[in-house]
Amino acid sequence: MSTMIFVNLPVADLKKSMSFFEALGWHFNPQFTDDTAACLVISDTVHAMLHTHASFRRFTPKAICDAHTTSEVLIALSCDSRAQVDERVGKAMAAGAKPFREPQDHGFMYERAFQDLDGHIWEMMWMDPAAVQ
Repeated sequence: MSTMIFVNLPVADLKKSMSFFEALGWHFNPQFTDDTAACLVISDTVHAMLHTHASFRRFTPKAICDAHTTSEVLIALSCDSRAQVDERVGKAMAAGAKPFREPQDHGFMYERAFQDLDGHIWEMMWMDPAAVQ
């Protein structure tokens, strides 16, 4: 079995966050979704658990940071092509995301980043498979 990752993120408005990520073309696993948390399925092995602040506090005694003003994590996801990078970021912007920085074009690697509704930073990147050799 492949290792799976579940990134846990606090969100201010669970329903708005769910609508945002659905607009990007992802879906939620209803088995692990309720009024306090939602399991965002990004791929077979990558998921994000979106938690209301009350739900998130059940897992840590630390204060929840304001991701609009501090950085807690950069979530980087690979894409199949440069076009898919642009497509995903375009969908995010149309759904209310804010740009995080200018696109980075390194020739062998292309990346763009946005901030979701709660300020979490998502990086979409493509790397030329020949550069990995």
